[in-house]
Amino acid sequence: MEFQHKSVLLDECIENLNIKPDGIYVDGTLGGAGHSAEIVKRLTAGGRLIGIDRDQAAIEAASEKLLAYEGRFHIVRNNYVHMAQVLKGLGIEKADGILLDLGVSSYQLDTPERGFSYMEDAPLDMRMDQRQENTAKDIVNGYTEQELYRVIRDYGEDKFAKNIAKHIVKARQDKPVETTGELAKIVKGAIPARVRAQSGHPAKRTFQAIRIELNQELSVLSEALGQMAGLLKPGGRLCIITFHSLEDRIVKTKFREWEHPCTCPPDFPVCVCGRKSQGRVVSRKPILPGEKELEENSRSKSAKLRVFEKV
Repeated sequence: MEFQHKSVLLDECIENLNIKPDGIYVDGTLGGAGHSAEIVKRLTAGGRLIGIDRDQAAIEAASEKLLAYEGRFHIVRNNYVHMAQVLKGLGIEKADGILLDLGVSSYQLDTPERGFSYMEDAPLDMRMDQRQENTAKDIVNGYTEQELYRVIRDYGEDKFAKNIAKHIVKARQDKPVETTGELAKIVKGAIPARVRAQSGHPAKRTFQAIRIELNQELSVLSEALGQMAGLLKPGGRLCIITFHSLEDRIVKTKFREWEHPCTCPPDFPVCVCGRKSQGRVVSRKPILPGEKELEENSRSKSAKLRVFEKV
């Protein structure tokens, strides 16, 4: 299947990155290079785009899409949590802009054998990096009922998490849960019919939760943000698109901490902790998709863009 992914908040990202023709830009979640193609076409021969992704299908698709800009980009198969090492390996100390478009790509959702979608029956996989040994099947069949409850409650924010975990454990006593269709059916049976009739697909939150747990998406984001401000040049910008309230909270909290790092009590006349502001939050409120984008791309509805500028 061709790697297709409609880039969310594309114009807003390009505008907020303040692209310099000779600048260095990092796309930490390269995907099909939707955002990267718009960045690289604005660069001159002195500029450089570094694209990072852990999905081999994305690497191949992006390499082909950017072919016309040979010499202005470098693609690395890695996890963006290792961005500092990737840049160091390329002889780059700091960047003029960094972009993260979090979550799962349209290609991953729409390729049944990747096991991300509850709409198709396929092996339970959900790995963003297929070099990883563990799959969603290992979580569904290996986690205790309490562990499944925690994952579905915390990452799926599903009020029926306890009942869903209970139903999964009961079902796997007969045979292992091996496909997305089997899991979706189990989850459906754990949610009251009246609730199913009022909301979207009953398995959506559970699938999201298991995917986040398997790929360690929140811990990767937290760890990566710990180093990211230090990778920006003065005036450089970090743009992050989130699709989940927990991701957005992590980004919002970190940006606020970078802007106001002082830990002194409010009644202190002067700062004695010595923590200096690393910059400013450009987007006081998250930037949301416009009506036109929402109409054209339903998957953009939960997207939020936050922007930080290094001092």
